[in-house]
Amino acid sequence: MKQVKIKLPLRTLALAGGLFLSATAFAQSGAVKGQVKDATGEPVMGATITANGKTVGITDMDGNYSVNVAPGTKLTFTYLGMAPQTVAAGDNMVITMKADEKTLSDVVVIGYGRVKKDDLTGSVTAIKPDELSKGITNSASDMLVGKVAGVDVQTAGGTPGAGATIRIRGGSSLNASNDPLYVIDGLVIDGNTATGMSNILAGINPNDIETFTVLKDASATAIYGSRASNGVIIITTKKGKAGSAPKLAYNGTVTMSHTQKRYDVLSGDEYRNLITQLGGDATLLGTANTDWQDEIFRTALSTDHNISISGGLKNMPYRISGGYQYDEGIIKQSDMNRWNSSVNLSPHFFDSHLNFNITAKYTYEKNNYTGNGGVVGSALKMDPTRPVRSDDPIFQQYTGGYWQYTQAAKFNNSNWAYTTNGNAPANPVATLGLTSTIAHTNDFTGNVEADYKIHGFEDLHLHANFGGQYTNSRQTSDNSIYSRENNYYGWDGITRYYKYSMTGNAYAEYAHVWGIHDFDIMGGAEQSHYHRTGYNQGFGLDGYNSDHQKLAEPARYNEAFRDQQAWGHHYSILSYFGRLNYTLAEKYSLTATFRADGSSRFAKGHQWGYFPSAAFMWRISSEKFFKNMPWWNDFKLRLSYGLTGQQDLGDLDFYYTPLYSKSDQYAEYPFGNKYYTTLRPQPYNTDLTWEKTATYNVGFDFGFLNNRITASADAYYRKTTDLLQSVIIPTGTMFAEQLWENMGSLENYGVEFTLDAKPIVTKDFTWDLSYNFGWNHNEITELRGGEGDDYYQWNTSNTISRGNSTYLQVQKVGEPMNSFFVYQQVYDKDGKPLEGVFVDRNGDGIISEADRYCYKSPAAPVTMGLTTKFTYKNWDLSASFRASIGNYVYYDNLSNNTYISATGLYSNNAFQNTTPDAVALGWSGIDATTGQQTQHWLSDYFVRNASFVKCQNITLGYTFSHLWGGEAGGRVFLTAQNPFIITKYDGLDPEVQSGIDKNPYPRPWSLQFGLNLNF
Repeated sequence: MKQVKIKLPLRTLALAGGLFLSATAFAQSGAVKGQVKDATGEPVMGATITANGKTVGITDMDGNYSVNVAPGTKLTFTYLGMAPQTVAAGDNMVITMKADEKTLSDVVVIGYGRVKKDDLTGSVTAIKPDELSKGITNSASDMLVGKVAGVDVQTAGGTPGAGATIRIRGGSSLNASNDPLYVIDGLVIDGNTATGMSNILAGINPNDIETFTVLKDASATAIYGSRASNGVIIITTKKGKAGSAPKLAYNGTVTMSHTQKRYDVLSGDEYRNLITQLGGDATLLGTANTDWQDEIFRTALSTDHNISISGGLKNMPYRISGGYQYDEGIIKQSDMNRWNSSVNLSPHFFDSHLNFNITAKYTYEKNNYTGNGGVVGSALKMDPTRPVRSDDPIFQQYTGGYWQYTQAAKFNNSNWAYTTNGNAPANPVATLGLTSTIAHTNDFTGNVEADYKIHGFEDLHLHANFGGQYTNSRQTSDNSIYSRENNYYGWDGITRYYKYSMTGNAYAEYAHVWGIHDFDIMGGAEQSHYHRTGYNQGFGLDGYNSDHQKLAEPARYNEAFRDQQAWGHHYSILSYFGRLNYTLAEKYSLTATFRADGSSRFAKGHQWGYFPSAAFMWRISSEKFFKNMPWWNDFKLRLSYGLTGQQDLGDLDFYYTPLYSKSDQYAEYPFGNKYYTTLRPQPYNTDLTWEKTATYNVGFDFGFLNNRITASADAYYRKTTDLLQSVIIPTGTMFAEQLWENMGSLENYGVEFTLDAKPIVTKDFTWDLSYNFGWNHNEITELRGGEGDDYYQWNTSNTISRGNSTYLQVQKVGEPMNSFFVYQQVYDKDGKPLEGVFVDRNGDGIISEADRYCYKSPAAPVTMGLTTKFTYKNWDLSASFRASIGNYVYYDNLSNNTYISATGLYSNNAFQNTTPDAVALGWSGIDATTGQQTQHWLSDYFVRNASFVKCQNITLGYTFSHLWGGEAGGRVFLTAQNPFIITKYDGLDPEVQSGIDKNPYPRPWSLQFGLNLNF
């Protein structure tokens, strides 16, 4: 499915926020009539009436109903947020429905406890995955895409099992982590993903997830202190129910995936014509017409199967689940196999005074990353006039039969006369066939929670929790001696990764109600340890003996040197925390929290960080003056402030103290005939301390028509100070070019809006609608380490293809994070860009680095999500959309092809393909006046508006019951994932988290058939 490109003014996207909601009346003639009212006497519109399990009617806008049933028939009246009422049918009845106390007391999981949803004071979003509209979910992060206001979820391309980059209210750090904190069933998860594991949430099966709780403002997150500056995502898994009979459930899917869009490159014939037109030597070209993208892409077939059994013995609810997922990539030689298992036991003793929650999870994952490397870039660059394979003896003997650009070898081995040209484009099919990267990962997670309600003093609870995670992975890289990457030598590499973490906490909680006063006080302590070790070792294969005779089995690497490549990291955190919740007259609520964290990553005097917060909630709808608006049933005001921290330095666990690294066998120092290892000092900073983020939040919650329409709006301001940064230091200061310091500040401020509604509710038809909007402004307000308004720091995480390790993004005061640092392009009178001609922005008469400026950034200021669901009897139809407005991307594929000349397309004794867009642009890469190479790739012409509206998924389903004599029910469904995109961006996909659209693994469009069975 190709992208749909529609030229729409961005303001038209505001239509997504102008939802016109309507209520419809439904009435039918019959023998039994009456009216439904709420406890205040107001009519209840849209209440559902069932008889013997079948819907027979629905109330109109005045609460009236008329149903065709015999007098005396048992009728059940239900409505969202109200307790069901069952009565014998009679004429002219008036049914009074009361608020469902169970619904009103629904609790939301927060840090170290739970709170009534109605009493939330902070900015917290709790969602339960909708089985009817969740789309294709290969990872837990997929279930959050477009679902929560202010939460931007960007999947990591189409790599099998890929995770996502999640940003909550923008990034708060420049060099430290911007990822949220993940808490799964009470256990804080180590944020470091093991080598070879697809993503940080791979250890949890999406089918096991009961709820997500997203903590966004500091009053909600401060209880987690030093790790909560970027928000917290709490995941709670499904559990059994006490006294329930065993229930067996099966969920299975089969998915077909294909490329959504491909790059347009020249065919063999078009390329030969171009070379001829440019005056090149076309006799050096081949005669083939090879579509290299066709050679590497495929239609992928994936499958997913999950089974669970749940129930409850007398005092022990249980749930056991297992799953298998095979995700085949659309690039050949890329796939993932994953096995998940989970056990949950929730026994309770002594009349439920002592309660346990025991969870254990195991995941095994096997990943084939062979097709994940640069094969897409190679397919775009490889000469289209050449075949995939060749019978030529040179290719048969030296490249495994694959056509490659070759050159004379210099291996001092007469048996190997030719080798591959390392500066020429690679045959991507050869890369897939002659290299292999396979990873195996085992992940164990366990957690035991105990809660004791003191006998005789039941208002006091003692809670303890201990959990841990252990992960080990083994990734091997094997490159043939015929490969372009390691021709003649080959490569045999191995990476081992081990990590384990342990967290234990204990706290006491006292809750009591005195009349109109409701108190809940909690205090406790926690200690966490995080360990990571491993090694990375590899050598070329010795395929020949000393007489240059080929060996039957190449020699492997020497394991004796393994300890030289070993590494290890460890840090610990000791914490004390407390929280007070106070509610007055069920109208006014106050929450105050405090946490003190001590980190082993900082020196004495800087180890401890202190993180307070406070929040206030006023339920305005409970005031007397609000009672004359019965259609507006809920209105709350929330105010909050809090401080959170950051201490994530990556692998730098003891940066406050001098450390020395030991050299390996390649960096020894000779004294006479003997070689000695050396010790190299590492940079350190004794004054390094916490990065701190202060957040202010004001929010409103609304409920209309008995919560048939609910909404919330938030405005926030976040200020991060003492930014943890790696900055360039003067030569000779230390044995390093850069040093981590606390330097600078940045801010984020924005607004969020969420709306959930049921515009239409009838007997057989319901329309559910959910919309969210987020706007965030990000700006760096201070950077230390340089002087003047022109000071900036490079973002060294990303480079573009042209030049030599060319950085293009900077951090600069007054600009968003990771802004593009480019020249301003000059255009002719017809609007065509002039090659190498830039604006002299400082007016000094020359074009230099001083003329570069900050232009746009990859982060979208505006994000939106829209989910709509229609149900008609047993049928359901849903669709999910999301929008990203104002994100910009550097179009690397065009920039890297702007050398349209005979010498530009033939360099290093090799031809390389190009695109029709580059040909139309006509840039040669050479200044016609000076004959020098231009730096045209630094032009803002290549920084493109990548705003988009994506249809995430469309699902059609049918729910059935009474299968096999009433023993089972279930659902069948068909889902289309990524069916279309509306965008003006010309690249493969406008969703590029780094901002550099370079050699991506394409996101596929997919068609999935699924079956759910419940016994």
